Amino acid sequence: MSAKAVCLGELLIDFVPTVTGTGLADAPAFAKAAGGAPGNVAVGLQRLGIETGFIGKLGDDAFGHFLVDTLKADDVDTSGIVLTKEALTGLAFVSLRADGEREFSFYRSPSADMLLTPADLDQDMLKGCDLFHYGTLCMIDDDPRAATLAAIDIARENGAIISCDPNLRLPLWPSADAARDMLRLAITKADVVKISDDEVTFITGKDDLEAGVRELWCDHWKLMIVTSGPKGSRFFTPDFEGSAKPFKVTAVDATGAGDGFTAGFLSRLLKDPELLKSAKKVEAACRFANAVGAMTATKRGAIAALPTEAEVAQFLSVN
Repeated sequence: MSAKAVCLGELLIDFVPTVTGTGLADAPAFAKAAGGAPGNVAVGLQRLGIETGFIGKLGDDAFGHFLVDTLKADDVDTSGIVLTKEALTGLAFVSLRADGEREFSFYRSPSADMLLTPADLDQDMLKGCDLFHYGTLCMIDDDPRAATLAAIDIARENGAIISCDPNLRLPLWPSADAARDMLRLAITKADVVKISDDEVTFITGKDDLEAGVRELWCDHWKLMIVTSGPKGSRFFTPDFEGSAKPFKVTAVDATGAGDGFTAGFLSRLLKDPELLKSAKKVEAACRFANAVGAMTATKRGAIAALPTEAEVAQFLSVN
């Protein structure tokens, strides 16, 4: 399969409490769910009609095979996944508070995704894609950082759009300063950046969103989208800016909602290469992405909650 989009990074198991509104320590039981931001985006893109491949490293264990099978079930190309006996597949316990927001506890010491090296990269997959997407958990450790930067170079040299969602998970970083430095590096390597308002504030120290965007802006960027959860999204290009209104839903689990947004927008971009030239088209794409994110937040789990193209069309027809 020739993938139009390739996602690189972590795939892991999210253990989610079986009841909402409890902290990790008080949860009576947990349910297993496939997760990891780049994996969520890969499945999200595939469900929205984009042929997508995934590059990453998993433990050659029960959870690793479960994750490969999960991606295969949605027809994601898993030929870029390397299985290793050197480390186990990563785990994350994610509590669902009453407002649908999350508390994380990660088990990675190290996990298999932290062992990804440049030698593990599927060169053919990277050379053949139209879009390459990554996050920043793959930038924490030396080997996966080198692999990510090499993958960016290969994809860019072959004409792909480079997309980044920093997806900050501060507890995994050695320090806040290290996180800031690497998030800055990660987004400067991209053409299209999706970032949350909280992440803009974290990196720049500025509460004023537009001031933060100005500080972060790179001259080669084609687009920066800033998401604000239930408040919707704003977009900035070299030529125009605007916003897209949110959808009101009852949040059950916000896990993967931002990844759903990312997949929603990137799917529109890949289906219309002229999209970035029109403020009206970018707004419509962000509105579509808002819908995907909102729908994802209404169900438990990340990958399990991502909608199909037909489901988004139905949602938009009544909202």
